Amino acid sequence: MPGLDPKVAVHHLSVKKGAHPVKQGQRRFRPKLNPLIEGEVNKLIEVGFIREVKYPMWISSIVPVRKRMGKFEYVLILGI
Repeated sequence: MPGLDPKVAVHHLSVKKGAHPVKQGQRRFRPKLNPLIEGEVNKLIEVGFIREVKYPMWISSIVPVRKRMGKFEYVLILGI
C-alpha cells in the first residue's frame, strides 16, 4: 500500500527456491450466472465505483509479427 511504513506491514510470498511456475487452467462462470454478473458490473460502472482504463502507451507498443505459417502473432515490445 502506498504510504504504509514497511516497519508496520510487509507483503511476502512464500515460494520455494527452485520451484517452477505452473500455468493454471482458465476458470469460467456458469452460463446462467453471466447475466447476473454483467448486471452487477454495469451497476458498479454506473455509480462510478469502477471504470474502464485505457493504456495508450502500452497498446501502442504491441506489434503484429508474421509467423511461418502466414498467421500473425502480437508481440509486446518492452522498454519503449
